[in-house]
Amino acid sequence: MEPLLRLDSVTKVFTTDEVETHALAGIHLEIQRGEYVSISGPSGCGKSTLLAILGLLDTPSDGKYVLNDKPVETLNMRDRARIRNREIGFIFQAFNLIGDLTVYENVELPLTYRNMPGKERKSHVMEALERVGMSHRVKHYPSQLSGGQQQRVAVARALVGSPSILLADEPTGNLDSANGEAVMQLLSELHRSGATVCMVTHDPRYARTAERNIRLFDGRIVEETRSATASSVAN
Repeated sequence: MEPLLRLDSVTKVFTTDEVETHALAGIHLEIQRGEYVSISGPSGCGKSTLLAILGLLDTPSDGKYVLNDKPVETLNMRDRARIRNREIGFIFQAFNLIGDLTVYENVELPLTYRNMPGKERKSHVMEALERVGMSHRVKHYPSQLSGGQQQRVAVARALVGSPSILLADEPTGNLDSANGEAVMQLLSELHRSGATVCMVTHDPRYARTAERNIRLFDGRIVEETRSATASSVAN
């Protein structure tokens, strides 16, 4: 079976004032449909750069990236944006909700770019909010929610377009331990219901909740392990 995504010999070099920084070097990675993968490693090892490339927020300096059987490493900005909107759901550490939009409007936003009819948008939005337990907060604004609730809304926004993969960048980074564990439990539940999840985390407890753990060091994959029984929450 073809993987959902595949990276072949992907490198990323940043050049500033004639200084080259090699963020990624020779990355080979496959993620299957329905997998739950964590990417961990020390600060500066290339985790966020790798996630940005997976999410089409950045392009590799060299190498190939195939998503849903289509090469995507050389797409222009417009085509990358279109594929991001339809194929990829993002969950950010800082939530990235829009303060002057309600919960409903924040979750609805990705669908408006698809010119989806209002009735259909409403159905998708309410279903996504119900999945994360936030359908009772549709009229609230982000400032009226706790950090954990804001992250749940952010997860609903990532889910609403039925993406091929959820990319989570340190999803517990701005949360206390109780809310962090609740969000990790939610990601595990989504995975069990069929979602493909790729998460960057610096916390080894949360990394172990995934089925497969990839460790980066100095821009290279140095270790890959599988959890015999991935726990639903960090212990």
